[in-house]
Formats: sequence, structure tokens, C-alpha cells
Amino acid sequence: MKRVFMEIAYDGTAYCGFQIQNNAVTVEGVINEKLSQMTGEDIRIIGASRTDSGVHAKGNAAVFDTDSRIPGEKFAPALNTRLPEDIRIIYSKETEPDFHPRHCDCVKTYEYKIYNSPVPDPLLRLYSHFEYIPLDVEAMREGTAYLVGEHDFKSFCSIDTSAKTTVRTIYSIEVSREDNLITIRIKGNGFLYNMVRIIAGTLMLCGKGRLAPEKIREILASKDREKAGPTAPAKGLTLVKIDY
Repeated sequence: MKRVFMEIAYDGTAYCGFQIQNNAVTVEGVINEKLSQMTGEDIRIIGASRTDSGVHAKGNAAVFDTDSRIPGEKFAPALNTRLPEDIRIIYSKETEPDFHPRHCDCVKTYEYKIYNSPVPDPLLRLYSHFEYIPLDVEAMREGTAYLVGEHDFKSFCSIDTSAKTTVRTIYSIEVSREDNLITIRIKGNGFLYNMVRIIAGTLMLCGKGRLAPEKIREILASKDREKAGPTAPAKGLTLVKIDY
């Protein structure tokens, strides 16, 4: 028996999230099916991040156990010939038998993209949130200052979260603009359910002038989901990478 690590990229548009579900097509479900066909075993991968329906990834990660004689590094090219075009294994390798992608220290990097223009760009419609109201990027940057560091992010997660603790650490948040495309890039040691999308929705309120950036400090202290901004649409979010 060996454990194989994979880095996974996917366009989440057609999938009901990463995690396997009954009666729904998911990224995990598709990969399980193709790996099982390859090996003749009942393979169940363990994913690092259970991205939501419609969320994309350039660098999600997963492991699986197998008795197959296929070398760890050969799984990626072999699997890619069987997977649909919107899922790809970037690379694969054999790893330590006890390595678990969710139970070890890591840094996760997400990007949320906003297309800020009077008219939508049809080529970006699946990978960014369209916002026609002009956004003040500097005000959004001011708002990020209150989120960096270790905080209780209860105000910035869905009320139905199953997390044991809502304390997380954000290492950095950058807001940049190139032409009409605004990118919020956030790094942290882990994120709560919908946390990045709620942060994006709240920063957009700052950009619209509807929320003073310094109010984010009060939102954090309140530990009240209703005080924060809306949950931004899933299609603007991409899991960029996970560094272990």
C-alpha cells in the first residue's frame, strides 16, 4: 500500500463543488471514478479544500491510498487522458503514508476577481463577478488592514459552519487593479465556510462607499454574520495554491 499526492486544477462551473455528494456531479466524484477504473480498486481521495459549487482551483491537493504498481508520478499523465477537459492533475508523487492534506500546517492562497465596468466581459463571465458600480480600490485596501492577523472570523463565515473554532490567521490581503479587473488575493492558514467570499463582499461595500473601512474592526468584534457584507458569487473565486 502506498499513498499518492496530487495537485489538482479545475474549472468549477459544471460541478456541485469538490466534495462528493449523493446525486450530484463533483470534482472528487469524477476523480474517484477514473482512479477506480485505472487501478481496479475502490479509490476514495482525501481533498485538502472542499471548494463550493462553482468555485475554481489552480492548485487544490488530494491524496489516495493504492496497492497499484503504477509509480506515483505516473498517475497524473495517465489520469489526465481519462478526465474531462475541465479537470487536470498538475502532478502526482508518492508521499508519506501518514500525510493528510487537511491535518498539517499549510498556507492557502485564494483570489477573488471582480470585473468592474459599465458592461460585462463575456469572456470573463465564468471566472469573475461583474460589478457595474465603480469601486474605490484604495478604500478596499484600507479595509484589508483590519483583517490581517489572527482573529475570530465568526462574522465572516456562514452561520451553519461546522468548524470547531472560528479563529483563523490571515497572513496577507492584496487588492490590485489592472484595467477593469480587480483581484483580491488572500493568504491564510485556513478559511471558514464562505469566508473568502464574505470578505470579498464586505470589501466591495467599502469600494462602493457604503461601508467605512474602519467599520470592519467593529464587524470582527461583533461576531455577528449579519453585520458583514453579502457572500460574493462563487464564480469569482479561485483556490490558487496550497503550500505545505
